[in-house]
Amino acid sequence: MFIHLNFCFCALLSQTKTGIALLYDEVSENAYDIRLKLTKEVLTIQKQDVVCVSGSDHSANVHLLRNAGDEVTITVQYLREAPSFLKLPLGSPGPSSDHSSGASSPLFDSGLHLNGNSINTAPSSPSSPIANEPKYEKRWLDTLSVPLSMARISRYRAGTDKLRSNAFEVLALDGVSTGILQFYTAQESADWLRAISTNISDLTLQNMKMANKCCSPSDQVIHMGWVHERLEGTDSSQLYKFKFLALKGSSFYIFSTPPVSTLDWVRAEKIYNLCEVLFKIHKLWLADDCWLQANLYLGIHQDFDLEDHRPYCFSVMVGHGKSHYFNVELCSELAVWEKSFQRAIFLEVQRTGSKTYMCSWQGDTLCFTVDFALGFTCFDSKTKNVLWRFKFSQLKGSSDDGKTRVKLLFQNLDTKQIETKELEFQDLTAVLHCIHSFIAAKVASVDPVFIDSQSIARKYMYSN
Repeated sequence: MFIHLNFCFCALLSQTKTGIALLYDEVSENAYDIRLKLTKEVLTIQKQDVVCVSGSDHSANVHLLRNAGDEVTITVQYLREAPSFLKLPLGSPGPSSDHSSGASSPLFDSGLHLNGNSINTAPSSPSSPIANEPKYEKRWLDTLSVPLSMARISRYRAGTDKLRSNAFEVLALDGVSTGILQFYTAQESADWLRAISTNISDLTLQNMKMANKCCSPSDQVIHMGWVHERLEGTDSSQLYKFKFLALKGSSFYIFSTPPVSTLDWVRAEKIYNLCEVLFKIHKLWLADDCWLQANLYLGIHQDFDLEDHRPYCFSVMVGHGKSHYFNVELCSELAVWEKSFQRAIFLEVQRTGSKTYMCSWQGDTLCFTVDFALGFTCFDSKTKNVLWRFKFSQLKGSSDDGKTRVKLLFQNLDTKQIETKELEFQDLTAVLHCIHSFIAAKVASVDPVFIDSQSIARKYMYSN
């Protein structure tokens, strides 16, 4: 039997965008104007500089020195234009500039104003007509290009929970950083953050499609991307570290760096079976009043031991009572992760069909099976004799001691009485998560609306 699910992911439309921003130095607390150019695959930073636009060909190659590298060989030649250029008075008018920016070149700040027409300027020699004199203009020049494929974004100061004001940083896969990009308004910052995130997501989707061409239908990549993970055992400062998550085939992967080859998938830091994990949203908003409203309206469970200053947080609970706590930059990312976990888990349930765990009760070694078609079955591990079997609909409740023992309450269809079945498992958490996964998939198979009705992040997005 296969579950037919209608998952609606919004089509990603790559953004093309140009605008003025500030490049901020957190050490010196200085900032200067830059221009950003966003394309489908690259974010380019441009700085303003003076370039020769006409006249001497020698002057037109000033930029060669700037971009030459660590070692250069220079041939010095006397230029007739140089004396008159250096004698320009401080009051000479400068070249045309981009009025959208108040930035200036070090050449102008030093008092060397170009293309002046002062009467104090030395007259041109017959061998150097005015038409051949160099002319200079301010231009936006590319200084850094950051590839967006597998890039990541952070609005937080490194090692802290402090949110940068109207600013964020973009880091390429190889670690190259844009530096801190600061914007004049919160709206500008939000617009650029969404645009860059959209392009990164679009490129990630392309990478997933390429990877899936080399994978079997049962081992497809459902979703992957960067998140922040809160480090275990940290103090109240709540330190986070970048991690790359992936949902692929039967497994949930946690990487320190993205997998770029087939071999990289076996080098994950952690690998968990999708049937045995539980996705859980913790926080959606930063402001106390908005969070409280969302908490009451959506029924989100708040863990006070996980409180911090970051919105858009979720955890993935795994076996033996452990969990990983993550944070993303946008609510839309949180919604995608929630939806992707649901999809990946449901697909894994329909692929496997059943999961069997060893257990014991009163000294007997038993096998407990969760089956998508049959429900729950318990049988003797040696004789294979079935001890009891119940459908999913017969499960009326459960309780556990938080360690190894669980009580399952089933309703007998004939007597209508509740029967209690007690079992002990080595990894009780994994078994409980598996039961949850199979029941959720079973409900989704008969009620397609169930998935959307369970999406907390999507409800929050629609309510706002």
